[in-house]
Amino acid sequence: MSGPPYPRYIPGTAPGSNAIGSFVIGVSPIGDIPPFDYWLTVISQYANSPILTQLITNMFQYVDQTQDMDAFYDMMFNVMTAQGYGLDVWGKIVGVTRVVPITVTDIFLGFEEAGTVNAAGFNQAPFFTGVALTGNFYLADGPFRTLILAKALANISDGSIKAFNQMLLSLFPSRGNCYVTDGGDMTMTYTFVFALSAVELAIVENSGVLPKPVGVSVSVIAP
Repeated sequence: MSGPPYPRYIPGTAPGSNAIGSFVIGVSPIGDIPPFDYWLTVISQYANSPILTQLITNMFQYVDQTQDMDAFYDMMFNVMTAQGYGLDVWGKIVGVTRVVPITVTDIFLGFEEAGTVNAAGFNQAPFFTGVALTGNFYLADGPFRTLILAKALANISDGSIKAFNQMLLSLFPSRGNCYVTDGGDMTMTYTFVFALSAVELAIVENSGVLPKPVGVSVSVIAP
């Protein structure tokens, strides 16, 4: 006979069964999602038919979606383990994108009062076009997951200083002190005691993760 007889015993309840709690050694499946027990659908008069049980066993192997559902949960549904397209879907749900625009700081034609950081003399730099150049940075799965979780927190936050500080600590863990202050005059400031890279500054300024009240001017202070 190719399959166990019906009815099957309930794991862990049969006297003398070799089990650990509800896990039956050699019988219970090992994995995240237990597969469907198709023997529960076979009535007793057909359980001892080798032909029928073999057909049922083969058919179940053909249509079993346990591994697919397990992969769907890990790669798509669970934000902590999702990858690639799964994280892109989560980004659409919470309202962030994997591509962050970064402002390109080029040097243009200028005079001495403009300084040498942003300007250069004749025959050294082009005229300013009037529009700041931007580049796009594609976030990897790890930073993008952090961005998604921070945006999810922002979506349900109460808009308090405490909530804003929690978002900052989530975005920049173990980097140093960072906090938000209310200027009391329709202004607020994000302060970082550590230096921000161009990508991190773009996340702070352009990703839309860090919220601000309507009509409030926001500035960023960083070394």
